[in-house]
Amino acid sequence: MEVLVLVLVLLLAAANGANDVPKGVATLAGAGVTKIRTAIAWGTVATTLGCLVSLTLASKMTDLFSKGIVSAKPTPAFTVAVLVGTIFWVVLATVLKLPVSTTHALVGSLLGAGSLFAGSAVEWNGLLGKVVQPLLLSILVAYAISAVLGIITRKVVTIRTARRERIQAPVPDGDTAPVATLTRQVEPTKAQQAIGIAHWATSGLASFARGLNDAPKIVAIGTFALVGGMTPTGLLFAVTAAMAVGGVVAGSRIADRLAYSVIKIPHVEGFTANLTTASLVGLGAILGLPMSTTQVSAGAISGIAANDLSRLNKKTVRDLLIAWLCTPPVAAAVAAGAYLLLA
Repeated sequence: MEVLVLVLVLLLAAANGANDVPKGVATLAGAGVTKIRTAIAWGTVATTLGCLVSLTLASKMTDLFSKGIVSAKPTPAFTVAVLVGTIFWVVLATVLKLPVSTTHALVGSLLGAGSLFAGSAVEWNGLLGKVVQPLLLSILVAYAISAVLGIITRKVVTIRTARRERIQAPVPDGDTAPVATLTRQVEPTKAQQAIGIAHWATSGLASFARGLNDAPKIVAIGTFALVGGMTPTGLLFAVTAAMAVGGVVAGSRIADRLAYSVIKIPHVEGFTANLTTASLVGLGAILGLPMSTTQVSAGAISGIAANDLSRLNKKTVRDLLIAWLCTPPVAAAVAAGAYLLLA
């Protein structure tokens, strides 16, 4: 059973990589800065670094998912059920090109299997403050911060990296032909070049924060039934590697959806969205607040529109909201069913 747990943990890490690695770097592709594959490669490197330091900087997150939701000592059957419920939903969502929250799926699976495994040990009283409120408020806060930063930045920096100027061409006296218009390319300003560098940097920080936030949750579940001789640190390395593989192999599906289907993203606005995501998710990881990178990232990207909601793709926003609402109950139901089969 311990070997099965390890295999499932690595599958979850790979699924998480496929669904979550693109979220920090999708704006690079959406703004036309680079290709999706290059963006994902950069996101994978930054995510790996975040994962590797997560046990040190995000120990509160590990504690929360180890015993803060279900306090009873876990059994192998309970662990497998939680992993099955989470993997099922994250993999299905990735196939459907829906960026969903691994955090939501884990919480739903813990509650679904935990209610059958040890109902009295489910920490319902602390769930609202420790889990539900951070998850819900993070979307609104991300939207608001991104909107404000976007408005400020647009006033300071010209959005387009190259503009075309109209030049009136001379025409002979008495000629009634329309005035010709020529164009010439203008080199990017220093401010625009700085924004380009900052965009790459903030996308890396967002990916780093995502690794910092997600790796401890997966490792926490895996430590319920460690294979003989494996330590939490060894499990972290294995989870990090699996997450990187998942992002590189299958991350383009989610990156494509976020980059092109939510809103058209100019360069400078991608920078502000990533800055918002990196700040909130990183802070949440350190404080032990289980924010969803998916929701923070989507909220920050949507916040680019500020009060001009006509810029948003309503169909995509609707699909994301439906997927988010379905995540906890579907994962909980699958986990509960798996536990009934295994117990």
